[in-house]
Amino acid sequence: MSSSSSESESEPAKSLIPTLPDDVALNCLARVPRPHHPVLSLVSKPIHSLLSSPLFFHARSLLNSTQHHLYLTLRSRASTLLWFTLHRTPTRILLVPIPSHPSPALGSAYAVLGNTIYVIGGSINDVPSSHVWLLDCRFHRWRRGPSMRVGREFAATGVVDGKIYVIGGCVADNWARSANWAEVFDPAAEKWERVASPVEVREKWMHASAVVDGKVYAMADRGGIALDPRSGAWESVGTELDLGWRGRACVVDDILYCYDYLGKIKGFDVKSGVWKELKGLHKGLPRFLCGATMADAGGKLVVVWECGGGNGKDMEIWCAEIQVSKKSDELWGEVDWFQKVLSVPKGSSIVQCSSVAL
Repeated sequence: MSSSSSESESEPAKSLIPTLPDDVALNCLARVPRPHHPVLSLVSKPIHSLLSSPLFFHARSLLNSTQHHLYLTLRSRASTLLWFTLHRTPTRILLVPIPSHPSPALGSAYAVLGNTIYVIGGSINDVPSSHVWLLDCRFHRWRRGPSMRVGREFAATGVVDGKIYVIGGCVADNWARSANWAEVFDPAAEKWERVASPVEVREKWMHASAVVDGKVYAMADRGGIALDPRSGAWESVGTELDLGWRGRACVVDDILYCYDYLGKIKGFDVKSGVWKELKGLHKGLPRFLCGATMADAGGKLVVVWECGGGNGKDMEIWCAEIQVSKKSDELWGEVDWFQKVLSVPKGSSIVQCSSVAL
């Protein structure tokens, strides 16, 4: 055996942080906020490798050091779906592109489970698809998931107790689609199962959905419905919620927020059954937020909207982060920041945004 070969074999593996055991170093590094990870990855090869390993993300989760990250889907003027994530540095906030969804499906439903975004169904060449695609947000990698029992487009989704519930999006015109009008996905079993549903609730199109207080709310063309997965009970939503909920919405601290056509963000308390305006925003945000969509980013309300560009050829994407609270039975918001985060060709549109803890 040569001398150089012997030295190579006897050379000890490099530690993450000299003089510290690797488990202690991992505990320290996992607490570093993600905006600093690009610089941290330049420190050494062992740290660079650690930052892109499942072990590192698992440690962040155990230490409760995860941070919420926004993912946005845009439809381009050519009907291509483009994916972005909101990237923060100490000096800038902007949307940066990530690998796009491999399927050209339109009208997909979206759900977040752990560190994964599920893209569910949608139509391909006007045919509803049962395909499910998964985006691992840790590494921005796509893979196919188990297909649903029936194809769907414009379905409602919600996550309860670690399972994904999908409602509607298919015409109940045969036994298979009637029996599987609602389904549930168990990630532990990697399998879809039917959810029993009464005939009278089976609408095809769902224009919005959310989970509030353990129930999946799905807003259809002719009235909304709610599923309690724990009891299996279905019910119609109240008139107040049905009439007030229009467009995309999200839930923060059991309050459902949406943007109405009068240019206001409002919240609905399911327990009291009343809509209330989110006050305190008149000095911070524009009055009308075209194409507004929302997400819960760790207890903060994130709003993303479209705005015309100055040159007439581009469209701007703006984003705001709002602290929301309940004071004296009123809803109040305080804008932490808002700014332009992307410019895209005119004719593009926002499809959805999701928040993922990483």
